[in-house]
Amino acid sequence: MQDTPRGLRLQIGIFGRRNVGKSSLLNALTQQEAAIVSSIPGTTTDVVSKPIELKPLGPVLFLDTAGLDDTGELGQKRMAKTTATLDRVDLAFIVTETAWEDYEDNLARDFARRKIPFIAIFNKQDIAAASTQALAAARQHTAEAVRVSARAGTGQDALRQAIVRAAPADFLNNPPLLSDLIGPGENVVLVVPIDLEAPKGRLILPQVQAIREVLDADAKALVVKERELADLLRDLRTTPSLVVTDSQAILKVSADVPPSVPLTGFSVLFARWKGDLESFVRGTAAIDQLVPGDRVMVLESCTHHPIGDDIGRVKIPRWLEQYVGGGLLFEHRGGHDFPEDLSSYQLIIQCGACMTNRREVLTRILRATEAGVPISNYGLVIAKSLGVLDRMLSPFPGVRELLK
Repeated sequence: MQDTPRGLRLQIGIFGRRNVGKSSLLNALTQQEAAIVSSIPGTTTDVVSKPIELKPLGPVLFLDTAGLDDTGELGQKRMAKTTATLDRVDLAFIVTETAWEDYEDNLARDFARRKIPFIAIFNKQDIAAASTQALAAARQHTAEAVRVSARAGTGQDALRQAIVRAAPADFLNNPPLLSDLIGPGENVVLVVPIDLEAPKGRLILPQVQAIREVLDADAKALVVKERELADLLRDLRTTPSLVVTDSQAILKVSADVPPSVPLTGFSVLFARWKGDLESFVRGTAAIDQLVPGDRVMVLESCTHHPIGDDIGRVKIPRWLEQYVGGGLLFEHRGGHDFPEDLSSYQLIIQCGACMTNRREVLTRILRATEAGVPISNYGLVIAKSLGVLDRMLSPFPGVRELLK
C-alpha cells in the first residue's frame, strides 16, 4: 500500500491560518511525527507530504501547507507554495480554532470556485470550544464541520467519517483505463518497447496498470515488443479486440496492425483517464495553426533523468518541428511547476501524467482553456506529428469526430 504512486492517491490538502494546529492534526491522523510541531507561527515552511492508508478509501496523500496568512518576503514564498497546492488537491481541510471569520469564508469561496470539496475543522477544542455561530457560519459552505483536538486525540473518528462522506465521487468511482473497451475472454495486445528511462528490470507504470486492468476485466493480456508484433498477430487464431502501443513505436505498429483492429496508445488512454480526452484532442488539432517561432511549453510530471533521445526533450520537439516546417521555442517544466501567465504560449503539451493526479491535470486544462491556449499530451502530439492521429483514436469514435 505504501508503494502506491502518489498520482493514484486521494490527495487531501490541510489549509488554514498559522498556528491553528495543521501539522498537529496531520501527526494525529497519521499517528506519526510526520511534521514538525511548534508554538512559533510559520514553523511549516514548505508543503509536507505524508502517504497513509485510510480505510475505506485506501491510499491517501496528506499535504500539510504553510499558513495562508504568512507575512514578509519569505512568507510570500510560503504562501505561493500553498496556493500552488490547490491545483492538485482532491479534498481540503480548513483548519481553525474557535472562530470562522472572513479569512475562512474567503478560503471556502476559493475552494467552491475550484470545485474542491472541503471539511471545516475546529481544532484545539480541549482548550476552548467553537461557538454555535461559528459552526453555523462554516456550514453555510459545507455540510461537513467537525470539532477535534489533535493534542488530546478527540474527534478523530468523526473526522475520518467526514473524509469518507466528502471524498469526491469521481475518486471513489475512477473512470476505467481501458476495461470499457474490451470484454471477457478477448485478446488485448500490449506493445511494450523496452523503455531505457524506466528502472532496470521494470515496466513503466502505464504498462503495468494496463496489464492489471485487462486481467481485472477477465480478458487476456498479450505483451510483446514491437519487433515481435507481426509474428504474434499472424499466430493468433482470433483477432485481438484492441491493440495498445507505446507512442514512440506507433508508425511500425500501425503498419503491422490491420485497419479493422482498434489501435491506440498508453498515453492516449492516460489522456482520458487522467485528464479530458476531448479537450486534449481539440488542443492537438490546433497544431495545424503553429508557425515557426511559436512558443511551446512541455510539462513533465516526473523527475526522471533525461537520456540522449528523451521523448519530451528530443523526440517530440524534432517531430513537431518537422510537422510545422521550422523551429519552435520549447520550454520544459517539471513536477508541479505551472506558470500563472500562459499568454505567451501557443501550445502546451502535458506528459502522460502517470505520476500526478487527475485533479492537477484537469486544473491545467481549465487554466489553459481560460487563457485560450491549446493543450494536448505526449501521445496525441506524437500521433499528430507522424500523421496517424485518426488511427490512434479508432477506439473512440465520438472523440474521433472532433477531427472533422
